[in-house]
Amino acid sequence: MNNYNQSDYAAFALRVSSGSLFIAHGLLKVMVFTIPGTVGYFESLGLPPIIAYLTIIAELGGGLALILGVATRLVSLALIPVLLGALWAHAGNGWAFSSAGGGWEYPALWAVLQASVVLLGGGAYALRIPVLEKTLGRFA
Repeated sequence: MNNYNQSDYAAFALRVSSGSLFIAHGLLKVMVFTIPGTVGYFESLGLPPIIAYLTIIAELGGGLALILGVATRLVSLALIPVLLGALWAHAGNGWAFSSAGGGWEYPALWAVLQASVVLLGGGAYALRIPVLEKTLGRFA
């Protein structure tokens, strides 16, 4: 028997759906745009190539960690700057993400959703790792 409540299940749904989207976006950068293409895009924004690689790693690794519920609060907190970077990259394209080049509404919403995950935690079915919980406390 578990002691989960509705908030735990809501946090679970938010965590897993968000993690799945991060993985999808990371794979999009690798498989569709390709890594060289993604690096080129980041360079066209004036960013160093390492930022493209770190973004791909953050999206794939962070997405997996969210799905599993590992260090959920810390992972979500670490992903917010990635989303704010996306917001910055798309800010000049207008509000709607369906605008040419994608607007800023989607990254802004996603950043708020990650802030919500930071506040809610992993919720139901999160993978508990005692060493991480002891080290990170509430952020595990």
